[in-house]
Amino acid sequence: MSLATRRTALAAPALLALAMGSATAEAEELVVYCGVQEEWCQAMMNAFTKETGIQVAMTRKSAGETYAQVKAEASNPKGDVWWGGTGDAFLQAAEDGLLAEYKSPKLAELHPWAQRQAADAQYRAVGIYAGGLGFAVNTEVLAKKKVKEPACWADLVKPEFKGEIQIANPNSSGTAYATLATLVQIFGENPAFDFMKKMHGNVSQYTKSGAAPAVAAARGETAVGIVFMHDGVTQGVNGFPVKVIAPCEGTGYEVGSMGIIKGGPNPETAKKFYEFALTPKAQETADKAKSYQVQANVATPLSPHAPRLEKVKLIDYDFKKFGSAAERKRLLARWDDEIGSLR
Repeated sequence: MSLATRRTALAAPALLALAMGSATAEAEELVVYCGVQEEWCQAMMNAFTKETGIQVAMTRKSAGETYAQVKAEASNPKGDVWWGGTGDAFLQAAEDGLLAEYKSPKLAELHPWAQRQAADAQYRAVGIYAGGLGFAVNTEVLAKKKVKEPACWADLVKPEFKGEIQIANPNSSGTAYATLATLVQIFGENPAFDFMKKMHGNVSQYTKSGAAPAVAAARGETAVGIVFMHDGVTQGVNGFPVKVIAPCEGTGYEVGSMGIIKGGPNPETAKKFYEFALTPKAQETADKAKSYQVQANVATPLSPHAPRLEKVKLIDYDFKKFGSAAERKRLLARWDDEIGSLR
């Protein structure tokens, strides 16, 4: 055998192994269900692909819709990671056994509220951002109607707001469910439902998406949108006459979360995404996508546009109680019976 032939023979196994390794890397993929606004979903997936070379198939849905999908697919999971959306839905999914337990080594780098979310979920979810509930108001619409902007939850039942309020449906929207749970915690359950019945007369639409009322306010389609404040801030930054208001009685907040879907097709790749998502590099994609939540990693810079939650009167939101499957199911059923049935 010639020297050249021997070299070729020796090199062949190495070349084959290299080719097989390359094919494996090329085949690595990830399916993500995303619960934040489309722009941030895309920015985050692009950042992960740029960092790792792994291709991501992403679907954007609200928290309630994603929970329903993950539950429907439980016997044959199609997704790997659920990233973004209100934490109540994640706690319910964790309780239902739909999310895999995973304790990240980066937990110590996160704000206490993000770590608490992980503990409450028995490490089947983790907090990735926080945001407070409030009103996104179109100042031009209010000025034209000569209506004073609402300062409190109680203002929303005033007759001058008839047909001028939008809020999402709590069955599909984590934002709206958080609002429902917030009102119950502020006023007590029966008074909260009495309040929502009165407010119903002023609601023009119950949207599917929690952020949709902020968009409607920006377009002048409604005077007031009940949303997470950062969604209203985005519209103001985009140049629309939208002002964000924190209710005077106090308000609830969300701990947007992330979890690995139990039994998903790519569990190891899911962990890679999970770890990347907890880094400041990943979380800085929010500001670039005009998403102004407070990010979970303490080292992630706070956007100058982000609402300062320390200046907002936040209630001591009971995430564990209102994220439980039984309480969520009970409150949603009551909302359907007493509020949804009025449509």
